[in-house]
Amino acid sequence: MFYPKLFSILGFFGVALGAFGAHGLKDKVTIEMLEIWKTATLYLMMHVIIGILSSFFTIKKRSQFCFAFGAFVFSCSLYLLVILNMPILGSITPIGGVSLLLGWIFLFLDFKKKSNV
Repeated sequence: MFYPKLFSILGFFGVALGAFGAHGLKDKVTIEMLEIWKTATLYLMMHVIIGILSSFFTIKKRSQFCFAFGAFVFSCSLYLLVILNMPILGSITPIGGVSLLLGWIFLFLDFKKKSNV
């Protein structure tokens, strides 16, 4: 299966980038920017876990694709916003957010179809 491998890679980067933010950026960026970094890491790791777990239960892969794509775009746009100090990169973040929302909708529909409820 492709997606569990991809989620494993994203999970590795989530831990590494989370640690970098907590230790490497602590004295280099503002508290506000650190909060943005934390949000990027939280969303990345949360959707990595959901993506991996959903691979055991769902029939279709569309929710996993949306979680992987969305987590990547959402988090990377925020990481780059902090590192490059370019607020314009925040305009890309909603693309990832919409993909994450679609992933949740697809996951719901997959579970609903699987349980026939």
